[in-house]
Amino acid sequence: MKKEVENINFTRFVNQIVPFEFITITELYERCAVHNYDLSTPHRIEFNALLIITKGNGTHCVDFKKEQLSPGVVIPLTNGQIHSFDNKQTIEGHIITFEENFITDTISEKNLFHFLHLYHTPRLYIKEVEIATLAPFLMLLDKVHKENTTYMKAEILNTAFMTLLFQIKRLTFDQEKIVPNQRFKDFIKFKNQIATSYHKTHNVKDYAITLSISYKYLNDICKQISNQTAKAFLDNWMLLEIKRSLLENRYTSQEIAFRMGFKEPSNFIRFFKNYTGLTPNQFQENLNKSRLG
Repeated sequence: MKKEVENINFTRFVNQIVPFEFITITELYERCAVHNYDLSTPHRIEFNALLIITKGNGTHCVDFKKEQLSPGVVIPLTNGQIHSFDNKQTIEGHIITFEENFITDTISEKNLFHFLHLYHTPRLYIKEVEIATLAPFLMLLDKVHKENTTYMKAEILNTAFMTLLFQIKRLTFDQEKIVPNQRFKDFIKFKNQIATSYHKTHNVKDYAITLSISYKYLNDICKQISNQTAKAFLDNWMLLEIKRSLLENRYTSQEIAFRMGFKEPSNFIRFFKNYTGLTPNQFQENLNKSRLG
């Protein structure tokens, strides 16, 4: 029997007035053990998270890619991603979970740029000797999160979390490689436009027209930010969403084809096989075999 991937919303294990939680990774494993929930089972999150590793070594699978975990590794996780932890806890650190609008609805445009810039980086690394510099921010978040008073709690958590992100960004980003604000905003607009229009068109020029920018400019910013052409970025975004849908086991291959905007299932199969060497059904069968162990 095929097992569907569970969608985990913020309130699945959390009962917080403020849509923000700060816990240790040890506490996460203990909570899931109480609820008899297997963290190693792939699940799609419907919130954002930040994984900060301070001790130990392990792996973490995010959207079919296995990330190596060690002290100093920071992994931003975004709404819609499918991920899973190791079956046994081999790491220590913190995991911060929150609903994105808790942050984005109340910050300035400049800070929004920094937030999105960090959250569009799949993996960050802080030198082990510099991990201690995060301690004051983590301690403040822990203290405020545990307080019973609700007066200005959301505001303080929001500000403290953004300050933590600023420190992480300062320790992990090369200043010379930071993308200018406007170009990055246009890239985000393109990415968001794909998420709302992929079922209508697979032509990058259509997206450039909708965004009122030139195809060349769109191609240039994609190369700068994602190291891919605009067409490759679109195709890879679609490929990842197809893989997520196949892993979820909720739809047939033909249903996924139409949902993704392919008028003919044969074109969908050809597209998928061109990138993976497998048909969608073969890929799904391999996923189900690996999940059954």
